[in-house]
Amino acid sequence: MRGILDTCTFIWLALDPTRLSQNAIEFIDDDSNELALSDASVMEIVMKYRVGKLPLPEAPHLWVPTRRDFFKLAPLALSEPTIFRSGRLPDVNKDSFDRLIAAHGVESGSVVISPYSPLSKLGASRIW
Repeated sequence: MRGILDTCTFIWLALDPTRLSQNAIEFIDDDSNELALSDASVMEIVMKYRVGKLPLPEAPHLWVPTRRDFFKLAPLALSEPTIFRSGRLPDVNKDSFDRLIAAHGVESGSVVISPYSPLSKLGASRIW
């Protein structure tokens, strides 16, 4: 099964894994699952770091790739179909990053690993 880590899930995995649910931990630890990190999450991390809302041990261009590699997460590039899909999702969430991550899940047939229940209302399969 393929799973996409939501932005907060990735950050918690790297910085504070005690915040992860048992279901999330089991999914992430299962070697038969393929894990990915969306470019939407990378962009969200960069934007929040830039405005001072997300302290990190080092700048995102250094921190994200090393953590992604350490946890064996495949990079998941944004594509036009994913971007267009994000605009066609139900109008239940205005956050562009959430919409892109949900669209990535729908487009790729992946489950999104996230505590954020509105992702399910956007049509993404979600576990937490």
